Amino acid sequence: MLAKRIIPCLDIKNGRTVKGVNFENLRDAGDPVELAKRYAEEGADELVFLDISATIEERETLYELVTKVGEQINIPYAVGGGISSVEQTYKLLRCGAEKVSVNSSAVRDPKLIKEISAEYGSQCMVVAIDARQVGDKWVVHTHGGSRATELELFGWAKRVQDLGAGEILFTSMDHDGTKAGFAIDALFQMNEELSIPVIASGGAGNKEHFKEVFEKANADAALAASVFHFGEIPIPDLKQYLSAHNIEMRN
Repeated sequence: MLAKRIIPCLDIKNGRTVKGVNFENLRDAGDPVELAKRYAEEGADELVFLDISATIEERETLYELVTKVGEQINIPYAVGGGISSVEQTYKLLRCGAEKVSVNSSAVRDPKLIKEISAEYGSQCMVVAIDARQVGDKWVVHTHGGSRATELELFGWAKRVQDLGAGEILFTSMDHDGTKAGFAIDALFQMNEELSIPVIASGGAGNKEHFKEVFEKANADAALAASVFHFGEIPIPDLKQYLSAHNIEMRN
């Protein structure tokens, strides 16, 4: 079994880190460069940097900010937001990112997944999936969660795996920012049906939630934002707690 990873997420809007609830009511959470440096020093295993307004504003990700973050950390990080080509992927890798995360552009043009993974390897290709429950189905959303699609979560997840994704970042929009725990049942099903790693996102509120998502859903990594940004759960304490419960963590 692979060691589990703890991943802080930097949602970026107008050059600042923000955090909301259910993808709405965003509030300022600090300077992304300072936060990234702090997380690397505290023992985070990776970072995710998401330029959440890039797709809606129809622009590319903030390359200068990506570079500044990369200069301050010594851990892998993935960058997402407005990525729609192999050329943009190349630019971001040159800026210091080790992975790119695509969401809306992958739904619009699924062959982009295959093109990026063919050029740079599947380990570079993360597909982010934002979904919420509508009746008894998990419906995939794009454009920062603002647009519902006709895609169903588990079928889409299997398709992106087949196209060459090396990892899936699944965010439950129903759980995002609620601090009520991760979407355990959906994550368990994804891990049962897929052979690539799944990062759990949406709902972390305490250390027990992280323990639960690793033990009950077998997630490969757990991502969180506000509990780290506002100092509610120090990363060293979290990793020590999980290790004490016999969950193997990255060193």
